[in-house]
Amino acid sequence: MPPLKRTLDIAAAIAGLIVLAPVCLVVALLVALTSRGPVLFRQERVGRYEQTFICNKFRTMKQGTAQRGTHEISASALTAVGSVLRALKLDELPQLWNVLVGEMSLVGPRPCLPNQKKLITERRARDVFIATPGITGLAQVEGIDMSRPERLAEVDQTYIRTRSMGMDLTLILRTLFRK
Repeated sequence: MPPLKRTLDIAAAIAGLIVLAPVCLVVALLVALTSRGPVLFRQERVGRYEQTFICNKFRTMKQGTAQRGTHEISASALTAVGSVLRALKLDELPQLWNVLVGEMSLVGPRPCLPNQKKLITERRARDVFIATPGITGLAQVEGIDMSRPERLAEVDQTYIRTRSMGMDLTLILRTLFRK
C-alpha cells in the first residue's frame, strides 16, 4: 500500500474511532437490547496476498445465521435494528479498527469469505489480492455484489489499475451520500 494512502487510512481511522465513539456506543446498545447474541460480528475474511483476518462489524443478523455471503442469506435473517444499521452503513464502523491495524483500507476491494472459491479464483487470476481490502470500493458504489464473481473481480481489477487518492475520495463520498 502506498505510504500516503496508509497514513491517511490511519489518520481517518483514529479520527473516526474518536469522533464516532458515541455513535458506536448507541449502536452497540441498540444491538444488545434488541436481539440475543454478541454485539460484534467477527468473521474470517480473505485479505491482501490471500491472508485471512478477522473482519469486525456490528451484528445485523439473528443469532445462528449461516456464515455465507450476504447475497446468499434471506432478508428474514436480519434483525429489525440490523436493517437500519445496514441501510445507514453503521454496521461497518467497527472495520475502522481493521483499518487502523492495517488489515483493511478505507477504499479497496471488499474482502471475501474463504468459502467463496469462485470469487477467490477470479480475483487471483486478475491479481486483485495485491491490494488491501477496503470498507468500500468501486464495485460497491457501482452496485456489484459478490453474487457475480467474474464481474466483481473485473471491477476490482479496474480499481487497482486506476486507483488514486482522488478516486478514493470520490468513492468515499459516493458511499456516504449514496441514495
